Amino acid sequence: QVQLVESGGGLVQTGGSLRLTCAASGSIFSIGSMGWYRQALGKQRELVATITSSGGNTNYADSVKGRFTISRDNTQRTVSLQMNSLKPEDTARYSCYAWINGMNAWGKGTLVTVSS
Repeated sequence: QVQLVESGGGLVQTGGSLRLTCAASGSIFSIGSMGWYRQALGKQRELVATITSSGGNTNYADSVKGRFTISRDNTQRTVSLQMNSLKPEDTARYSCYAWINGMNAWGKGTLVTVSS
């Protein structure tokens, strides 16, 4: 069984920073692309950032470009999201996903709240 667990969420003031980390565990033979989604109350889920298996290619939503950075550590089986210059509109539950053993796996998410 594969599990993804996020950590690092919390309350931060506008302009502050947070670093989210997602760790994969279980019977893992291969991990492909990984990434982060977020969903704010009353809004649709938004793809925030993705990273390829080698880490060589990344993509970001326009709303976070220049402020967020995604990275991964294949040895530790983790994906991280460094979030800088946070804004109130970044408030959401952030969930990681990973393509593991040929299937998509999801974490339960971690809450990020940015106060104005």
